[in-house]
Amino acid sequence: MISQTVEYALRAIVTIGQHNGQPCTARRISEITKVPAAYLSKLMQGLVRGGLVNSQRGLHGGFVLTKEPRDLTIWDIVDVVEPIKRIEKCPLDIESHGGTLCPLHRRLDTALEKIESIFRQTTVADLLSQPGSVTPLCEAQKAITLDMSRVQSPSENESTKK
Repeated sequence: MISQTVEYALRAIVTIGQHNGQPCTARRISEITKVPAAYLSKLMQGLVRGGLVNSQRGLHGGFVLTKEPRDLTIWDIVDVVEPIKRIEKCPLDIESHGGTLCPLHRRLDTALEKIESIFRQTTVADLLSQPGSVTPLCEAQKAITLDMSRVQSPSENESTKK
């Protein structure tokens, strides 16, 4: 249902999003996402043309998102890379169907509609911030995880020292 190109684009965008606005090189993206470097290079050109990322040259160059992760949806990415084509008329051009989809194509289009809806509602920030989940595309743990339920107030610290 999702092509390898779309999967690779999603991996790249999530990886860039994990860098909190700091440029991420193509080499680093390729290492993290396990996308072959040559394929990634071509893909990144498409993401730049599609307006999802900017490319910065130079010593501290790399790729950055053009929008905040909270404003960038999975749909935005899919729509740039490989738009989902809804079924609006009989793909077989059967005249007797007219403007009505047969049960098969109606159900397929309903499934596509649901996928589109979920993709439009899910942001990159949603993928990066789900509590209790693993860090996307990363073996390492997050650098800092705060569990506010375990933090004691200064007065509680004083009473435990006595």
